[in-house]
Amino acid sequence: MQVLMLEPNVQRSAHAQIIFEFLGEQFTALGGEGAAIDYREIDFADILCVWIGGENTDWAKAQINEVLAFDQETPLVLCTSTPLVRTELPTTQQRFVIGRVDMPPSYAALMDTLHRCKIFREQYNTAKRAQKREGELFRSLVGTSRGIVQVRELMGQVADKDVNVLITGESGTGKEVIARNLHFHSFRRHKPFVPINCGAIPAELLESELFGHEKGAFTGAISDRPGRFELAKGGTLFLDEIGDMPTNMQVKLLRVLQERVFERVGGRKEIKADVRIVAATHRNLEHEITEGRFREDLYYRLNVFPIEMPALRQRREDIPLLINELIVRSENDKRGSIRFNPAAVMSLCQYDWPGNVRELANLMERLTILYPYDVIAPSDLPAKYQSVPEPAEIAASSDRDNPAGPNTAELPVNGLDLKQYLATLESQLITQALADCEGVVARAAEKLNIRRTTLVEKMKKYEMSTTSRNTG
Repeated sequence: MQVLMLEPNVQRSAHAQIIFEFLGEQFTALGGEGAAIDYREIDFADILCVWIGGENTDWAKAQINEVLAFDQETPLVLCTSTPLVRTELPTTQQRFVIGRVDMPPSYAALMDTLHRCKIFREQYNTAKRAQKREGELFRSLVGTSRGIVQVRELMGQVADKDVNVLITGESGTGKEVIARNLHFHSFRRHKPFVPINCGAIPAELLESELFGHEKGAFTGAISDRPGRFELAKGGTLFLDEIGDMPTNMQVKLLRVLQERVFERVGGRKEIKADVRIVAATHRNLEHEITEGRFREDLYYRLNVFPIEMPALRQRREDIPLLINELIVRSENDKRGSIRFNPAAVMSLCQYDWPGNVRELANLMERLTILYPYDVIAPSDLPAKYQSVPEPAEIAASSDRDNPAGPNTAELPVNGLDLKQYLATLESQLITQALADCEGVVARAAEKLNIRRTTLVEKMKKYEMSTTSRNTG
């Protein structure tokens, strides 16, 4: 990153350049000899700070206004070459001014100012990342179903409490999303969030992964290595799939939870375990206890505050919201965009989703690749997701079976939204009738056996344009 100086006096700019380049700082000066400054060409993401000079107060104020109009992340430094002082600026601008420095500056004052500028940028970027992370995390918990609303309520109650949390639910429901939300909304948010999948690491390596090891503790231990407990110091340790942890490791984990200290493998020094434990599993731990595969005392240590994430099939009403959320993410990531017609959404709502939200996300990504910027119909979905036929298919099938009129459609096992389904069917039949009659409304109304005025009203209801059609 570089220092940008706004100074009409070319000689002062040259002196400043010598000083900053001596310190190893990249430097750019603008505004010399009354030259106009085009702020549109400045990449403020590469600017550490802006130094404001100039012997004219109005000129200095104008430059500050221009800088803040284009960027409100960069700290400002007033040089003594300008008579402008911080208190002359509006209150909303004063917070961007880091200080006022003599020119030429002393080494101590210059280094202190640059350090404070770097801290200002880091704090802003941290806050911006946190805001982005907050939005991303909560978007993953969209929904209005009773189950997901209850989950959010429980999270709000325990997020700022430093107690162990056990998250249960099927694979793919979003248990890690809950864990990350709990961490973000706790007082440990500024410390690390460290996840580890207890079922994905071989039993003989899990102890080293959790607690670390000393040099020479075993073959291949060529240096000291901290474990996840040390890496998560002050923050949150997420033990995913805790139900798959070997029994011998359950004993060692229990001791850490009780004593709040541990030793590295091959070491003797006790290390304080300053972490919050959030565990998750897709297994029924009470059943695992009965079968002798999970320690009951460890279960009660972990299960201080339980949160159960419902399966996607238990909150089908959230599926349209999740679909919209996944589409927005895809568009924001420039990975393409798709839309679903009502029949396709209805079909997806009838599916049981054994893979839960993870399966839905994978399907959306696949459809975005296959049909970029297209409207997805039930026939575009993989066969197992086609639980509801398109209304037009039902109508065509009914006409073949009974030329005198439409026959009854088969009701899906899990039911459907009748009002929405009938509206979609009516809209598609009207569109087909108009197409068959070349847009002549009167002929289309006759084909549908309704009044022309009734058809016009229905076309308005479904926002079908009549400007290009002959209304008869």
